[in-house]
Parts: sequence; structure tokens; C-alpha cells
Amino acid sequence: MIRLIIFIGIVLALDFYALQSLRSATKNPWVTAMYIVCSFIILGNIIYQSINLDRYSGINQGFYTAFALFVLFYVPKLVLIISMFGEDVFRLFEAIFNKITAEPPSSAAFFKGRRKIIGQLALGVAALPFLSILYGITKGKYNFKVLKYTLFFEDLPPEFDGYKITQISDIHSGSFDKKEKIEYAIDLINEQASDVIMFTGDLVNSKTSEMEPWKALFSKLRAKDGIFSVLGNHDYGDYMRWPSEEDKTKNFQDMLKLQEEMGFQLLLNTSKFIEKKEARIAIIGVENWGKGFKQKGDLKQATSQISKDDFKIVLSHDPSHWEYEITKDEMHYHLTLSGHTHGMQFGIEIPGLIKWSPIKWRYKYWAGVYKQAGQYLNVNRGFGFLAFPGRVGIWPEITVITLKKGKQEVK
Repeated sequence: MIRLIIFIGIVLALDFYALQSLRSATKNPWVTAMYIVCSFIILGNIIYQSINLDRYSGINQGFYTAFALFVLFYVPKLVLIISMFGEDVFRLFEAIFNKITAEPPSSAAFFKGRRKIIGQLALGVAALPFLSILYGITKGKYNFKVLKYTLFFEDLPPEFDGYKITQISDIHSGSFDKKEKIEYAIDLINEQASDVIMFTGDLVNSKTSEMEPWKALFSKLRAKDGIFSVLGNHDYGDYMRWPSEEDKTKNFQDMLKLQEEMGFQLLLNTSKFIEKKEARIAIIGVENWGKGFKQKGDLKQATSQISKDDFKIVLSHDPSHWEYEITKDEMHYHLTLSGHTHGMQFGIEIPGLIKWSPIKWRYKYWAGVYKQAGQYLNVNRGFGFLAFPGRVGIWPEITVITLKKGKQEVK
């Protein structure tokens, strides 16, 4: 409750400042009235949803909607505040200078006019994040992108030269609201005609039953060598309150059963081989291992049947596992597939120019392909979305990786 009161106080202070900035650009009383009414409705809604958040249900669509509206309206306000704050600081120094130099009062009209122009420009700048977030909520969260990489390995068995992997991650089925968009994405995955599909965790938000309405759709995924999967931190049922420990245990058993029914080969600190003629590659699946999250992953157990000479692909939900354990292991893991970060569902990506998201301050490896000590990592940006029901600049991803034998490094 104390944190909520502090939050309300900060938001009201920012709202008041933003209102003054708005009034510097327009004196229209209807605009002011609309601003005040909308602010109280949006703030009141998120306060109400926060207080009445049902942690036993596991699905909090009311809170997600309230959060989306809050982000949609308050991020642009923050941009407006930052824009006008610089002007206010400048005006403060001007006022001090005018006081010292006894600047004639006639200059006040000039300063007032300049502030109005800057206020109007700030409103224009604030409109950009508003439109971007609005697109992210309505369209961006289902703006599926197929990203293709070709990775070269000198010790890849020649029988697997050209072997194609499709990776998906972070489905978060509890957030879906449009069946036709998911149908389109499933078809898009199958169109890649990959040899194998690999899913790197977070099938649900909170509980297994969230996947039931989508089970038939995801059962249509097809690949010649099957579908391999691992668990993510959300798949253990840790993010909601259960009536009893028995209910939580049943939920987990239902998760295991569901993956089997969908045709997913779930690897729980175990491994399997894909064989071609006399050659093979090892698929190693570890349970969730994350810095600051559940750490059930046991790399040693998962590789107990693996030879050091095997070509190895690791499925591990959290990329911090690659950073802290996998790259330091003597076994040498050729390729690790991860997800988890979602790219924070917000950022700017222009191929060859910029790749940025605030999530980079939390995760060193947060999206795309990385290489260290001769070992590759791909961090998938996620199939679904969580909490904020949208994506801005970081689109839902279907990754297609082609393995090639050789020295050349090409993405």
C-alpha cells in the first residue's frame, strides 16, 4: 500500500507538470478538461486493477488492459515533460539573467511566444510514441517476422550440411486474443519446411490450462525430425497462488502431459540424438536456469550420455545460462538456443544501423546471434507477449537457422 501511495503521488505530480506543458501549447478549455478526465480514468483504472489483482486466477486480462492504456497515455506525457523541462530550466536562467541585467519587461511577450511554439513542438514529438505504442497494441504484437541465419561449423557432420532448424520461444498462450493471427503464425512456421522445430520455453503465463484453447492449433506444427522443447520460468506455475501444493503439482503434471499430446518432445535435463546414416547430432534440453530466476537446469545431468566429440545443440530458456555456465563448460556446445527476454517488447531495430532496447541493461545477450569461444547463441525475441499486450519495434519472431559445414561465418 505504501508503494502504491508513492506511485500515485509521483504520477499526479508528473500529470500536473504535463498539464502545465499542455496549456503552454493550447489554452482550449475542452482540451484541458479532456486531459484531466482521461488522466483520472486511466490512473483510477490501473489503481483499481492493482488492488483487485486476483493472483489465484493466473490470467489478469483486466490488469493487462489497464497497463496498456497507462503506457499508451503516460509514455507520451513523459516525452512531453522531458521536452518542456529543458525549456523551463532555460527560462529559469533567463529570468535570473534578466533580473541581474534589468531586462525591460517587453521581452516577456517574446519568451511567452517562444514557450508556446516549443510546447506545440513537444506535443508533436509526444505524438510519435503515442502512435507507435497504439500500433504495437493493435497490430505489432502479431507482426510476426521470420529471421534467417546461416551458421558455419568446421566440425559439423557432413550429413547435416544444410540442416535447417526453426526456433520459437515464449509463446505465452495466456495472452492471446486473436485466433486467426495464431493460425497465420502456425502456417508461417510450417512454411519454413525445416528439418526440426525447437521450442525454448514459456508455453504459458501462469498455468497449464491457458494453453488448452490453443492446443489443437499448435498440434499442427510439423517437422521431419520432430519438435523438441524445454521449460521456461513461467511453465512451473510459480507466478500465481495455488489453493494447495497438490494443485500446483497437478498443474505441472498437466504441463508435461500437454506437451506430449501436442507432439512436443520435452527434454527435462536430458538429451536425444538426431541421426543420419552413420552421423548424429545431440539435442540437449535443460530445465530453466536463470540469473535471478528458478535454477533447475542441470547441464551435467543433461549431457550424461553425450560425448565430447558430438556436435551439440543446447536448448536453454534463459540466455544468462549461456553466459554463466554453458560457454565455460569443457564440453564445448556448438549452438545454444534461448529466449526469455522478449527484447522487452520495446526497442528500435534497423538492420545494419541500430539494435537497442532497455533490456540490454539487464541482459548482455538479449536478441539475435552471438558468438563467444567458438560457440554460438541465438536469443529469440519471442512468439507471444506478456503483461504489456503489445510490441513496439521488437516484433514476434520465428527463427530459421541453417547449419553449414565450413569456416565462413555468415549470418
